[in-house]
Amino acid sequence: MTRVAVEPGASPGPLVALREIAAASRPFSWINTAYPFAAGYLVATGGRIDAALVVGTLYFLVPYNLLMYGVNDVFDYASDLRNPRKGGIEGALADPATARRTHRRILWACVVTNVPFLAWMLLQGDAGANLTLAVVVFLVVAYSAPVLRFKERPFLDSFTSAMHFVGPLLYALVLVGADLGARSVWPVLAAFVLWGAASHAFGAVQDVQADRAGGIGSVATVIGAHRTVVVASAAYLVAALLLAFLPWPGWLAALLPLPYLVNVASFWSVRDEDCERANAGWRRFLWLNLVTGFLVTMLLIGITWT
Repeated sequence: MTRVAVEPGASPGPLVALREIAAASRPFSWINTAYPFAAGYLVATGGRIDAALVVGTLYFLVPYNLLMYGVNDVFDYASDLRNPRKGGIEGALADPATARRTHRRILWACVVTNVPFLAWMLLQGDAGANLTLAVVVFLVVAYSAPVLRFKERPFLDSFTSAMHFVGPLLYALVLVGADLGARSVWPVLAAFVLWGAASHAFGAVQDVQADRAGGIGSVATVIGAHRTVVVASAAYLVAALLLAFLPWPGWLAALLPLPYLVNVASFWSVRDEDCERANAGWRRFLWLNLVTGFLVTMLLIGITWT
């Protein structure tokens, strides 16, 4: 995010304020949460397009991401100031001169954008769907919010992060009454959790030194940079093996975690002392998600036609 200079006592214009809020939601990553919901809903319903699909997709596209990343940016601000990765595609960073005002505005925007969507969505689902949605939203807040701070609880941090992306898909499936134990469903959910946990763990590798210096715990600070790379690589491999259980042509999805495995394994020699070099792999990961999303779309079209 490009910092905008504002006098300490002045209020930024509406466009600047809107840009700050939008930056906090990390637009580059919007598709990563909206896509799983929309894809899961469409596949599970045979392509049904209705209000629940549209509203749910819009919710997981913007408000959900604002809640997830906005709360994180507000309560991680002190450590983010010392993190050279922040202030761009990997996270917004408010101008120190107006940070308190910006953070207050972000938190209010989270409430204003999330509550109407969530209220409507709760009216559409049964008890199971509503409980699922509540847990998904709780995990988003619990990851960064004071006291809970799941992001500082090693291993729980990676699982919670994975659920940020698996959650929208799981909610879509429960909402439409899909059979979660079906051969075409459970391998996808299990592999998706492993993919998400591995991705989060690898993302923490680059911050091992900074997190330890700041007293922040993570799976990578506990087991070290090299072991985290090993664990992440294994998780991607198991995810691929699980997807091989899908019926044809779904088992072709088993190929999708392999580029992530290659990307992470290329940092097999990383150690705590040079952990920052893993940032190159993390940046490749961000772009790899776009390619994978395209391939998943092609695969879903093939499954629909089969």
